[in-house]
Amino acid sequence: MAETKNLLLFRKWDLSNIEVVDPGLKTAISLRKQILPYTFGRSALKRFNKAEVNIVERLINKSMHFGKKYAKNTGRMTGKKTKLINTVKTAFEIIELKTGQHPVQVLVKAIEFSAPTEDTTRIVYGGTTYHVSVDVAPIRRVDMALKFIADSVKEATFSNPKPIEEHLAEQLILAANNDSSSPSVKKRHELERIAQASR
Repeated sequence: MAETKNLLLFRKWDLSNIEVVDPGLKTAISLRKQILPYTFGRSALKRFNKAEVNIVERLINKSMHFGKKYAKNTGRMTGKKTKLINTVKTAFEIIELKTGQHPVQVLVKAIEFSAPTEDTTRIVYGGTTYHVSVDVAPIRRVDMALKFIADSVKEATFSNPKPIEEHLAEQLILAANNDSSSPSVKKRHELERIAQASR
């Protein structure tokens, strides 16, 4: 079996000491060792297999979105994954310079603080629609956190001369510190507040 201890992410960062504090997310955040976070979509055909995909690659995949502020993803960023890999790598270098912390640990913390535990769903009962509070599954929590982070970066970079790498680094640092000015943390609190009102 091949040695895995020398598999450093981007040949720089070791993933063996990264700690997931939230017990609900331990199974949903994968810290599998690999040099380049690129699995060529091997997980796409198997249900729930995205939990096995490295968390850095999932961030990259979520960031591959069309640039317009409120547009849906029209496939315009398809094939730009290498570009996004370099963007995330540069953002990680900025995080390390600014905070002195392991950038993947900062990403994991940002996901923990941006992942909502409650959401609302619609139930139609006797012709009347009710909004009911439900618990969120671990994989969906990670999905929503990554979506909130990616969307906040997309909106911050729209019509802004500042590079996307700096925006991504800033958003991750803010979310990792559970800062109330972080858009992803705001979205989480807003969702949980609506869910609490629907209990």
